[in-house]
Amino acid sequence: MTDHNPQNSNFIVQGGILAVAGIISRIIGFVYRIPLQNTIGDAGMGYYSAAFQIYSIMLIISSYSLPVAVSKLVAARAAKGQYRNARRFFHGALLFAILTGGATCLIALFGADKLAGNIMSMPKSAIALRMLAPTLLIVAVMGVIRGYFQGLGTMVPTAFSQLIEQIVNAVISVVAGVYLFEYGGKVAALLRDDAYQSAWGAAGGTLGTGAGALAGLIVLLIMFLVHKRRMKKNIVRDNAKYVDSYGKIFSVIIVTVLPVILSTTIYNISDTIDQGLFNYVMDTKGYTAIKAEYWGIYSGKYRVLTNVPIALANALCSSMMPSLAACMENGERKLARHKVAIGTRFVMMISIPCAVGLAILGRPLISLMFTGEVDIPAVLLRMGSASVIFYSLSTLSNGVLQGIDKMKVPVRNAAIALVLHIGILYLTIGVLDWKLYGVVVSCMAFGLLMCILNWISIAKYLNYHQEVRRTFVIPLISSIVMGGVVWLLYFILAKSSTELVSVLISSCVGVFVYFVVLLLLRGVRESELKSLPGGRVIVAIAKLFRLL
Repeated sequence: MTDHNPQNSNFIVQGGILAVAGIISRIIGFVYRIPLQNTIGDAGMGYYSAAFQIYSIMLIISSYSLPVAVSKLVAARAAKGQYRNARRFFHGALLFAILTGGATCLIALFGADKLAGNIMSMPKSAIALRMLAPTLLIVAVMGVIRGYFQGLGTMVPTAFSQLIEQIVNAVISVVAGVYLFEYGGKVAALLRDDAYQSAWGAAGGTLGTGAGALAGLIVLLIMFLVHKRRMKKNIVRDNAKYVDSYGKIFSVIIVTVLPVILSTTIYNISDTIDQGLFNYVMDTKGYTAIKAEYWGIYSGKYRVLTNVPIALANALCSSMMPSLAACMENGERKLARHKVAIGTRFVMMISIPCAVGLAILGRPLISLMFTGEVDIPAVLLRMGSASVIFYSLSTLSNGVLQGIDKMKVPVRNAAIALVLHIGILYLTIGVLDWKLYGVVVSCMAFGLLMCILNWISIAKYLNYHQEVRRTFVIPLISSIVMGGVVWLLYFILAKSSTELVSVLISSCVGVFVYFVVLLLLRGVRESELKSLPGGRVIVAIAKLFRLL
């Protein structure tokens, strides 16, 4: 297969749609975190993060893997024209989601005190966790509907519902955060414990998550009804010789979901282990009073900034999995390898310059956006910006392995990486007393090892050999040139302009320089650009300036 066949890159178009929505959603999430963090403070963000860590693990156990599993199973049947079986898998997954989402909702609601106190060493984060409990059921149902649409090859419902979800989340989180922070102040005065104000402020922030999820679900249900007529037409054209029983459907869902749950649990539980171990070590070293504030700096400033570009890898992973599943079902291994290559190239084209940009402009970005501590998160960004590359690549490679039906391999790789991660984490924060810097170092090691192990596995099972020059070398050279221009321009502008103007101008010039160098070095082809949403406009502009 050549890069010039537009059909080959359809998943990039769909992934691009989801990526654009994902990035806009991350930007909205990033923007609302600024007033939220400035309202409830670093300590409030520490409680917010602790509640979210428990919520995230429960979400993974109950429903996080359902969109992936449903999209993979539906895509495999749709590729054979078995639309009736695809619909039955949807119904089975929906019942599965209600059972698992409902169970975890009740556990979070009634077990919040024990979960927050025993696992996270932050008992007051239980207030925020109770606020999050109903969201577990809502997200479970929403995930199945999104997975069904993705399996049928359309990312638009997922993308649109994500945007609505995040907008509602942003508005409600900030408003509820302000209101409950004030309410928490009254509780704190009554109980003579200032920590209650931050804890209630964090609960206000989590209230927006549930409201946003509910709004997203309503949007998906409306779109499902709109698409129902077309789905019925597909079912009429169904050519399946038999219809799967619900017993078989449940067993297939469980067999498909369990490895993904194990993989994503191990892959994501590192955050929960990080905060739990960090809080425990801070308690033993006598830093109890500042542990919430420190973790708020890490999660509310450093992680918020580094997570924005990783949205692209998550989007491409969601798009690639059903696409690869269909390729493997039809025996098109060569096409599968092509999709892996082009997906990896696009992820690196975005993540490498983002990592360089965050390292250079991290400090002014933090001082512009957040109140409170600036020095610590600025150093964290300089140290840990490369984690954007590692986590983007490891996220994508996880999706590739799951897409080619090697579900157990990411579990094994994540388990190996997690053991190393915990060892480095304890050494750096428990023995060397590096505090947050040790957390960043251990997380980078985890992401890097996941990349290495996953790509060794992909090479083995897909007979895949990664192209290096256009995927890594040219984006890195382009990013280094961009970084030099951005640093010099910011240095000059900062002497005569405001920080906001300096950052905006140097960032815009940096993006332009990066893409000019990338095109001049032939790091991306015309056909690849055209496969992106709005790619033809980019090609026209590039040709106008004779860059293609």
